[in-house]
Amino acid sequence: MKKIILSLFVASFAFSATAQIKTPAPSPAQKIEQTVGLTEVTLEYSRPSMKGRKIFGELADFGKVWRTGANENTKLTFSTDFMIDGKTLKAGTYALFTTPGEETWDIILYSDATNWGTPAKWDESKVAAKITVTPYVMPMDIETFTMTFGDLTNDSAVLGIMWENTYVGLDFEVPTDTMVSTSIEKTMAGPSADDMYGAAVYYLQADKDIKQAQNWIDKAIEMTSDAPKFWFLRQQSLIHAKAGNTKGAIAAAKASLMHAEKANNAGYIKMNTASLKEWGAM
Repeated sequence: MKKIILSLFVASFAFSATAQIKTPAPSPAQKIEQTVGLTEVTLEYSRPSMKGRKIFGELADFGKVWRTGANENTKLTFSTDFMIDGKTLKAGTYALFTTPGEETWDIILYSDATNWGTPAKWDESKVAAKITVTPYVMPMDIETFTMTFGDLTNDSAVLGIMWENTYVGLDFEVPTDTMVSTSIEKTMAGPSADDMYGAAVYYLQADKDIKQAQNWIDKAIEMTSDAPKFWFLRQQSLIHAKAGNTKGAIAAAKASLMHAEKANNAGYIKMNTASLKEWGAM
């Protein structure tokens, strides 16, 4: 009987030690992914509610930096460079802070997004962008802190911040036109040397039309003649060897060896030397 009671006690203790009660988060997390032109923008933040409290001027003091949400930093991530108020910022993740005011707000992008709330020590050098905007009074209260992407175009959007009866917006731009124009120019100009190289190597490795592979690798070498790449030349030697052009293979291997030696790349020096010996050139 004692053994049974002891077993039940141990089992009960083990259950109580491992069981965890799950309850709803007071400020639920939200993640929004928005495509603006060709840029992927991700917003991650926590959403507190008013719960009868006065927000701006009390919970979020006027004139003081506010975490702009709850819990960890509110994070904005851009997949490309972007612009705020004419200033270009690098692709990456930024913490979003604000300084509420009765007449104006400051919206701040901070390069360190690893804090819980505001940084323990504010570092002005980490302020990537700071813009002053005018808040708008809404005709109704927003109970739960809300952020949205609106006014979407190919080149811009507005990050809206809403809580209580206040709205502020952060305008940002993305370089869609530049990206599209670059893509058009590249496509219209035809395949690049890297495209030619990649296609040739694939044909070599997949045992496809070796004559076509020769054509592509020779064009890639021609397109990079001002700055020869020893790894391009190495593949040219292998392709020509497989196509039965030993003379061409030896010439390419010698060129690859020379440039590999200049770059002090031991791996390519060894591979080219072995091939040249195999083809009777050393």
